[in-house]
Amino acid sequence: MIVIKDNFYIPSLEIDFQFARSSGPGGQNVNKVNSKAILSWQFSENRNLPEGVRKRFEERFSNRINSDGQVIIHSERYRDRPQNIKDCEDKLKEMLLAVWQPAKKRKPTKPTRASKEKRLQAKKGRSETKKNRQKIAY
Repeated sequence: MIVIKDNFYIPSLEIDFQFARSSGPGGQNVNKVNSKAILSWQFSENRNLPEGVRKRFEERFSNRINSDGQVIIHSERYRDRPQNIKDCEDKLKEMLLAVWQPAKKRKPTKPTRASKEKRLQAKKGRSETKKNRQKIAY
């Protein structure tokens, strides 16, 4: 069970782990031990997740959701399996916490007088530069 917030958790039944050999250097340890952890979560079948969080998760992490509605997360950061399992769970928790609160709406602001004047001065400067490129009429 992964506890996300005080009132929300993901049951262990919805999470499945698979293990594989890690890539990269490491010699005998890497070649013999299946320490890479691959977490798959049945996101599409979860009904505990609030609807707003579900939509934001689908929008932000659509590249992590496969065609079967599973979220796939893998970790091969550590040499041993339990740490990689914990790392996968932490990654999933971070993903859910990132979309838990809706993004704040941007408050539209107007440009200041100084920024307008600065923009116009730059515009005049560019205009002068281009005028100086023209042939001089005698």
